Amino acid sequence: MSENDGEVSQQVYYWSLVAKADKEFSKIRDLPYYQHHRYDTHFHKVFKVYTQLWKFQQENRNKLMEGGLKRWEIGDIASRIGQLYFGQYMRTSQAKYLSEAYIFYEAVLTREYFKDGLSHDINLANKQLRFLARFLTVCLVFNRREMVHQLVNQLKMLVAECKRTFPETDFKEWKRVIRDVTKFLKVDTAFMNFTPLRYSIVLDADPDRLPRVACIKRKLRLKDAILCSYHPNEVKFSELTIDNFRMLQCLEWEPSGSFYQSSRVPSTGAGTNVGQHGGLLGYNRINYSQEMTDPTLPPNPRKAVLYHPSTTHLIAVLATMCEELPADGVLLIYISASGSGGHTLMSPAHVGNYVGDAENIVSNIQRNMIQSEAVSTLPSCSACDSIASSVEQNVGDDKGSPSGGLNLGFSGNGGFNTIDPYDLLPFTRRPVFLVVDSDNSKAFQAINRAEKGEPVALLLSPNSSCPMHGAIDPRQPSGSQFTSFLTVPLQSLIVLLGFSGSDIEMEKLNKAQTALSSSLDKWGEMLASLDTLHPVWAQVLEDPFLRRLLLRFIFCRAVLALYAPTSGKREYLPECSPPLPDALSPTTPSSIATVLQIADIFGAATMLNIRERIIPLDEQFSS
Repeated sequence: MSENDGEVSQQVYYWSLVAKADKEFSKIRDLPYYQHHRYDTHFHKVFKVYTQLWKFQQENRNKLMEGGLKRWEIGDIASRIGQLYFGQYMRTSQAKYLSEAYIFYEAVLTREYFKDGLSHDINLANKQLRFLARFLTVCLVFNRREMVHQLVNQLKMLVAECKRTFPETDFKEWKRVIRDVTKFLKVDTAFMNFTPLRYSIVLDADPDRLPRVACIKRKLRLKDAILCSYHPNEVKFSELTIDNFRMLQCLEWEPSGSFYQSSRVPSTGAGTNVGQHGGLLGYNRINYSQEMTDPTLPPNPRKAVLYHPSTTHLIAVLATMCEELPADGVLLIYISASGSGGHTLMSPAHVGNYVGDAENIVSNIQRNMIQSEAVSTLPSCSACDSIASSVEQNVGDDKGSPSGGLNLGFSGNGGFNTIDPYDLLPFTRRPVFLVVDSDNSKAFQAINRAEKGEPVALLLSPNSSCPMHGAIDPRQPSGSQFTSFLTVPLQSLIVLLGFSGSDIEMEKLNKAQTALSSSLDKWGEMLASLDTLHPVWAQVLEDPFLRRLLLRFIFCRAVLALYAPTSGKREYLPECSPPLPDALSPTTPSSIATVLQIADIFGAATMLNIRERIIPLDEQFSS
């Protein structure tokens, strides 16, 4: 065979690999980020094809380019590999996939694969714009803020250039993308991130040294989480809302010390070597995998992040994740949404009809996804009658008691986008930790006494957001206040008191962070030592993520109970169920002293409504 014939054969083989990779990519591109086990073989196949494709183009790049291969086509392959890695991170929450996605995207950016031809090819320009938007999402989650700002500037310049070069094309969609990311960054400022959202063993309690719970009968671990948020005009980028963004990171490990390393992005050398990594394609990595993977830490809990799901879709995800939940696992359900307003409470008869519909919904959607056990755990009509009667009894006893549910999408679409308390009943056969952030959160108290096997742990937000001191427009959307307290509690208190990052010296911030961490640790020790602690809390208290959420809830409740504008007003107080011991109520000396000590560091003690003599913190915990 002649040399020319060999080159032709190489070209044919390469483009056959490209076609095969495109076909495999199209199969998994739109697969859901849940059902973790079902699609493992699909991801193995697509990564195997891209491994072959990437190796072949590296080994034969010069000849392929002589035969007509364009640089942007190489960049397109690398960009797709980055997209696959980020998708795998979203499905598994394994940090190594996030770091790999960053490496591939960063290589495409620094090598300027899409640069040639941008000025005369509208399709190539749109490809570059989509690449920048995807890379932005990766950088936001990866917490590479310097790169985020660099990408935003490039996106702005590219859109402006495209408007001049292609005047007949409307770039309204990309203007909206720029507006969204600009607003997102304005809300999620550097001040909000002076400490990591992720669980840091530098700042948070060492998970291996958590105090043993005195009254524990079994220990559960957070294995899976469903994160769902929707508010009209909420701050978001792509399909990642600010609330989900904060909670997503809050349920992951921050490798020891990595947050404090320089955020300068070195050259990775990506694009020169490729190798197998756990059966998946991976570059020879320099820094990023070391930063994001720590062999001493357990795996991150897996998370399904949902954006504007219908009720039926949310039920399908819940059924799948409950089916996959390990025996020692607990499922966290986080919902941040507006109340459904005048949603009419169903009568028991209508609830019974609803459950029949739910059985059909789950049966149809999940027929090939879950085993029969999950379907068989749907509630009986009598169970839903029980919850409806419970809610109606509460409404009868207290006309101010909330009913209805939450809107997960645009209103006016009937119940299609409404999630109600009884929608969650089928899944209370497994341990559930429910966090509801809404002006109608209290409606979910009705789940209590109607569970189908496992009592539910409930953290419920206040019905009204607390007015911030000095705020010109308290309605300005900046993410939920309650979620903010659960994910960045100190920053939330500072914002509540009317300060910004530029107002406070780093020394004071560090002092306040130390005081807060110390108090949370002591509260955790107190909870663990109490024989009266409810089993629902006792069984999750040794899980570091759930423990941290619970302790931050206690801090949030104490702050809002003592903050002068909201003191004594129940609508501004969060609630939990089952109740926590009285020893940690907002009016106890330990709670008052903690909030007062931190507020005093910022000279804001006068903003608290405190009438009692305060025992110094050291004296309280010395006994």
